[in-house]
Amino acid sequence: MTASYVIIGDGIAGSSAAETVREDAPDADVTVITDEGEALYNRILIKEFAKGKLPEAPMSIHQPDWYDERDIDLRLNTFVTDIDTDAHTVDTHEGEQFDYDKLLLATGGTPVQLPVPNSDAEGIHHFWTFEDARAIAERAEAADNGVVVGAGLLGIDFAAICGAQDVEAHYLMRGENWWRYALSDDGAEIIHGALEDNNVTPVFDSGVDRFETDDAGHVSAAVTPDGDRYGCEFAGVAIGLDFNLELLQNTDIELDDGVVVDEHMQTSVDDVYAAGDLTRYYDTILDEYAQNGSWGSAKEQGSIAGENMVADSEEATFRWVSSYSITHFDFPFLSFGHPTLGDDHAEAKFSDTEWRRVAFKDGKIVGGVLIGDLAPQSKYKKLIREERVVADQKDVLMQEEVDLDELAPAAEQ
Repeated sequence: MTASYVIIGDGIAGSSAAETVREDAPDADVTVITDEGEALYNRILIKEFAKGKLPEAPMSIHQPDWYDERDIDLRLNTFVTDIDTDAHTVDTHEGEQFDYDKLLLATGGTPVQLPVPNSDAEGIHHFWTFEDARAIAERAEAADNGVVVGAGLLGIDFAAICGAQDVEAHYLMRGENWWRYALSDDGAEIIHGALEDNNVTPVFDSGVDRFETDDAGHVSAAVTPDGDRYGCEFAGVAIGLDFNLELLQNTDIELDDGVVVDEHMQTSVDDVYAAGDLTRYYDTILDEYAQNGSWGSAKEQGSIAGENMVADSEEATFRWVSSYSITHFDFPFLSFGHPTLGDDHAEAKFSDTEWRRVAFKDGKIVGGVLIGDLAPQSKYKKLIREERVVADQKDVLMQEEVDLDELAPAAEQ
């Protein structure tokens, strides 16, 4: 009989899985179900669209005919209402039922809304989909002032959008630095200066107590817990994701702030796999469970899941050092691995726009951040993959030009 594969989600994880399944099982039935109204697009580039820097055309990665050519049944604007892992079925809001031999969960998440009054007011935006980007671009283009909340990698996208769209903005941060879990004062100062150069003012040790609205229900201001008021016609909120797990609550699939999978992307239930943002996966490098929402990680997870679904084995293993870049400023920025983990670190500042920090755990590099000069990334990633103990040689690792040949051989450590 022809095998049947159902994939819920058409982001890069789901799409990569579908492509891998089709390549490895040319005669199989492959169905991709997504609640979005358009096929796979580039989530990395939509921030450039929202900034007004790119038209819509480059965003699309797959047109519907891409799926047709590969005999993949793509169901857009389709909501899954039930998953029965015993019967191996998936039900949708239109009353259709799909049988599966193997199922992949790649449903991602939904942006978290601030738990404060008026957080759902008109003009307050969250950033995740292409549809979000369209609304953000339209609103930011018409606004004169704005507020950004969320001192992380998505929050800074909002800040950059404000700068590019000539929106005078205040960036409200809970701590003393942007991305305080990964950057020290020296690194954060570079980012803060770049924000100010883009007409975005950081406001530290702050937050939102409530939003105010005008008579039409449109956001007019953000008020901090200290009572400071910042007028805004536009607000961007990026404080994290709620993973889309509701459909799994009545299943035996193990959940722990995400879907728990092993290094083969297999869940705790036979024939069910997961990939992408919502996974809490076993990291073979860290030797513990971890999460990562980068594009490259999700794509690799989807490919690994697809390969193992078809092979009905656990041969393909997810072993990946992720990276995430920011291109909003006059200098490059890149994080790699797990920069917020670790029990030790080393850092160095080489100029007003060149800084780096490397995090260690048990003497091994687990992640880091590079600002200004990205050249060392491949060498640091190599050491991560090798799981090599190098924390006792920080002087070599923090040289402006890193030379791995200067490290003591692993056998001599």
